[in-house]
Amino acid sequence: MTDQARPPFPPFDLASATLKTRKAEDAWNSRDPAKVALAYTVDSRWRNRDEIFQGREAIVDFLTRKWAKETDYRLIKELWGFRENRIAVRFCYEWHDETAAWFRSYGNELWEFDESGLMRVRHASINDIPIAQSTRRFHWPVGQARPDDHPGLSELGL
Repeated sequence: MTDQARPPFPPFDLASATLKTRKAEDAWNSRDPAKVALAYTVDSRWRNRDEIFQGREAIVDFLTRKWAKETDYRLIKELWGFRENRIAVRFCYEWHDETAAWFRSYGNELWEFDESGLMRVRHASINDIPIAQSTRRFHWPVGQARPDDHPGLSELGL
């Protein structure tokens, strides 16, 4: 894995923060841990639920475990706020476990970027709510980006 600049770059404005949020959503929906990890600095620091770790290898390990457990994962992120080199987003994703029990996970993330647009800090707080399969709202093909005409979280009332 190599370091490559990831536009848009800070300082963010509304358009660039919105684009950065959508690019992150699209990458996570790919469910490709190695691809996702390239958007983070080599020493990126994470807090995700009850786990705290650092570095791209740890990110790849974490995402590999995550997507092995969270089957049929589909995610929507929405910009909540931004300032200089920081972005706050809220998100929601749907998935099921090995017993076919469905969940909708809601959360907030705080992101900090370096000058090349790589994320150096990520803090995530997440809650899981069991849902009936019939109440799912995210139905695009697994592993693909959310279609441009699919409603976002606010439009869905989430």
